[in-house]
Amino acid sequence: MRLLFPLIFFSLLDTCYSYFIEIDAHAEECFFDVVKAHTKMGITFEVVEGGFYDIDVLIYDPDQRPIHSGVRESNGKYTFAATNEGAYTYCFSNKMSTMTPKVIKFSVDIMEPTLPGIDGGSTSLDAMIQELSKGLTVVKHEQEYMEVRERIHRMINDNTNSRVVWWSFFEAVILFLVTLGQIYYLKRFFEVR
Repeated sequence: MRLLFPLIFFSLLDTCYSYFIEIDAHAEECFFDVVKAHTKMGITFEVVEGGFYDIDVLIYDPDQRPIHSGVRESNGKYTFAATNEGAYTYCFSNKMSTMTPKVIKFSVDIMEPTLPGIDGGSTSLDAMIQELSKGLTVVKHEQEYMEVRERIHRMINDNTNSRVVWWSFFEAVILFLVTLGQIYYLKRFFEVR
């Protein structure tokens, strides 16, 4: 009985993949997942670095009909029910960028349909396990989101810090040169001719 609960719990966990990819300027990267009919699928993405932190997002069903089309988005979350069985395609396009590559973090959740219990309906334990699984997935995504935001803000802080250090160094050099110039000028001013 002790092994039954973890076995059921881990067998009901949703399939979730998370990736970091780099998309060059004027490029488009497409991915696909084969999904069963009546399955919920979720795509979460965020531009981590590059340019104005924007990317075009396209999601297609197995018949290549567009499900979602987003232009110049910096992050997003799209969840939809798969109506047909087949390969769903999601593309990230950086064609609008002239020279800046973008780094994107995205994750794909494929949530299996609820499993019926032995008596034909879901048992309360199964329902609780599935609810807990969904809650853990939400927490995991929130942590990944916070990690990406922390990474972006750390890069901004490091960049600002390096600029302040270089500006301070430049000011010190200028101050030293001005001091030498004033000493030379005052020394020449009080010379006896």
